[in-house]
Formats: sequence, structure tokens, C-alpha cells
Amino acid sequence: MFLLKRMPLKLIAGLSLLFSFNGLAIDLKNGNAAAEVVIPSAIGAIFEASPSGGDATLVLRATTLLTNAWFDASAPYHPTAVGVYSTIERRPANENEDNENINIALLYASQHILKSLYPHRSSEWEAMLSNLGLDPHNASTDIISPIGIGNVAGQAIVEVREHDGMNQLGDEGGKVHNRMPYQDYLGYKPKNTAYRLINPSAWQPAILSTGHGLYRVQQFVTPQHRKTLPYTYDSVHAFRSPRPSASKVYNWSAYVEQADQVLQESANLDDHKKMYAEFFDDKIFSLGFSALYASQVNNLSLIEFIHYDFLTNVAAFDTSIAIWKEKYKHDAVRPFSAIAFIYRDNPVTAWGGIGQGTVTDIPASQWTSYLNVADHPEYPSASASFCAAHAQTSRLYLGSDELGYVVPVNQGSSKVEPDITPSQPIELEFETWTDLEDKCGQSRVWAGVHFPASVPAGQDIGREIGQIAYEFVMAKINPSGAN
Repeated sequence: MFLLKRMPLKLIAGLSLLFSFNGLAIDLKNGNAAAEVVIPSAIGAIFEASPSGGDATLVLRATTLLTNAWFDASAPYHPTAVGVYSTIERRPANENEDNENINIALLYASQHILKSLYPHRSSEWEAMLSNLGLDPHNASTDIISPIGIGNVAGQAIVEVREHDGMNQLGDEGGKVHNRMPYQDYLGYKPKNTAYRLINPSAWQPAILSTGHGLYRVQQFVTPQHRKTLPYTYDSVHAFRSPRPSASKVYNWSAYVEQADQVLQESANLDDHKKMYAEFFDDKIFSLGFSALYASQVNNLSLIEFIHYDFLTNVAAFDTSIAIWKEKYKHDAVRPFSAIAFIYRDNPVTAWGGIGQGTVTDIPASQWTSYLNVADHPEYPSASASFCAAHAQTSRLYLGSDELGYVVPVNQGSSKVEPDITPSQPIELEFETWTDLEDKCGQSRVWAGVHFPASVPAGQDIGREIGQIAYEFVMAKINPSGAN
């Protein structure tokens, strides 16, 4: 398991709650209910809905709507901020002398979001409040109280986001889809089947093991996400990536060259590269924890933490809409399909599988990436784009590229090669946000799930939307623009 080092003891204690939350009361006057209660309460539901942590659109939806709830619920207690979906009268300054009112408001707002996203776990969201001595059934909309503010803010977000194009309730697109949440209503169909590569330039669904002899065939996860309502810009069509010409089979030399680049990286995998790849494959533990760390080392107040966390999440969320539009447009082949197509059963040199290291005689048709490929087309890299948006907004909000984040990794803690990798304790180091952004992007090539060109294509869009998101959130924090 990843552990955290070189950070304040307060942060270590706070992060431990993600694994050990037991409903004990926190100090609402001085604590941070968002980090100490809501995150550890919600994380189980998020991983239940997205077991790998890598189903980006579903994870980002949860984290963005939650941080939006915190932002809107806390806005009346800030000197100038206004909510995204609610405009609630500003409260007197003496109501913000400690964290209690903000914490209560954000807890009630969060309950509305969580009941909307995960209604089957409603009893857990009610317990989240009742364990703190709050009445989860208090439906007051009196906006002179933190309970009423939280309820109004949360309800306003739910009203918009349950019908924002993502088909959360299974009833969008002009048809009733048997109430299947997040079902595609736009009719995407892959050009290839999992069993036959008809078009070597196009995405092929992979067959993945679910364990114990069971397998599943991939489907493009939420292709309708390209139609989701963005927060920070008007038209998703303003963002475009270069055409992935090397992924077109008629550009044969380039097609082979980029496949060989992936095989070379696979052959050169070491413990550090493997663990960087695993670290960034889980966006909550990589991007989410880096934001918690930065909040602590920069001594952010509760409301500053809320502003920063909402900013990083909304930037990645809006980036994901643009990336999904591009993924749908280009529908590009993944390395595993191209390598098998090029070399068939001929031997290649690459990572040989769990515990095998680098071997020289793998039939290309049997080569597999170090990480499982995600359930969507290859280009551009979603992970690279999210990390770029996260890094860009962090640089802008915190005023520096400096990070100094070190993540020690225990011996044998790999999820892919448990008890084998790493062979001894190692550290993952991120001196700057740029370093984190770059290693995140490269880790996708090291892991064999992306071609090299996919990384800058994703990063460029992420940085651009990160800048737009920063301007959007800062305008909500200080609408007048005065210093």
C-alpha cells in the first residue's frame, strides 16, 4: 500500500481516516468535515461504482459534484464568493469565526449529492450526519441557518446535474432506457469486436479477467459524456487534439514505430516505473491525495481548501468532457491490438507477465500491457489530461510550481505483482507540479496502455481547460475582481 511521508502529522492523521473512518464525532468548530467525514464516508461508494478507480468519468462526477456542494454551501460564509448553482444571501462575518457553520452546511449539501448519486446507500449518508449529532431528516430551507443553506445548495446542484447529459437516471436522450443509470443513449458501436480486428486503426474492446475464471468484454464507458454540460466553458468543440496519424494503419512505418516504442518501454520496466504507473492509475489516491498534501503544506483554511479542491476537480471534470469528445471522434486503436496485428505470433521482447520480468520470446499475440487498458478508445490520454489540468490549476491557485511530494511504497505492495514488486521499499518523488504532470503522462506509456503521442495531446487540452477553470472559479470567489 502507498504510504505518505514528509508531510505534517495532521495530514497523516487526516488521510488515515480514509481507511479507518468509524463514525466518531469530529470537532465541527475546528475540523474539516469535507476531508475528515465526507471523503472517507463516500470513498467506499465511489469504488463500488468504479472498482478499479480508473473509470474516470464516474469517479470525477462524484468528486466534482461533492466539491461543488462544499463550494456552494460555504459561499454565504465567505466575504465575496457566490455559488455555482445557488445564490444565497451572505451571512454575517461573526458566523464564520470558526468552521462550525461551514461544516454543517457542507455536510447537508453533501448528503443531497450522495443520495442522488448512490441512493441505495441512503442509510449511510444519513448516518454520516447522525453520527455527528445532526438530524439527517431536517429538510429546512431557511437560509439563515447552516442546515437550510446546505439543503438549498445541495438541492440546486442535484436539480441541474441529474439531467446534464450524462444520463445519471437512465432517462435522457428522448427515450426511457429501463432506468439504467449512465447507459449510452447516443448509439456508439465499436468498429471491431473483442474477437476480430476488422479495422486495425480503430479501438478494439479488450477481454478482461474479473478473477476466478470469469471474463468480461469491454464497452466504451459513458460515450455520452461528450454531451455532458460543462461548468467552465460554453462549447466542447473549442478543444481539439491533433489527428493521431501514426495510429492509422495506412501510415505503416509510423504505425509500426509507435508500437515498437511501447514494446521498448515494456521491456525496460523497472520497479519505479511499475509503481508510478499503478499510482497514477488511481486518480483518487494520486491526484486527490496530492491536493490534500498541498492544502496542508500551504496551510489552507477550510474555505480555502474547499475552493482549491473544487477548482482541481472541476478542471478535470470539464477536461474529461473534451477528452471524451476526442476519444469518440478518433476512436483510436490501443497498443495491444496494434502489436498483435503487426507481429502476429512472432516473438517480441517485453514485460512477460506477473513475476516474469523482461522476456525475449513472447508471441506478440499474447503480449499484454502492465496495466489493464481502460474501457475507452486510446487517443488522447485521459490520465495525462487530468494530471495536466490538476497541475495547472494547482500552480495557479497556490502560486508556485513547487510541490515536494514524496510517496514511499512498501516492498511487495504492487496490485499487479503482489508480494513481488517492488523488490524493496522505494519512493515516488514529485519535486514540482510539472514533475507530477510529466510522470503521470509517461506512466501510461510505460504501462503499455497508450502510444507516446497520446500524452501531449491530452496534456495540451488539460492545461488549456485548467486555465479556463481557474478563471471561472476565481470569478465565483471574487465576482467583482477587486483585490
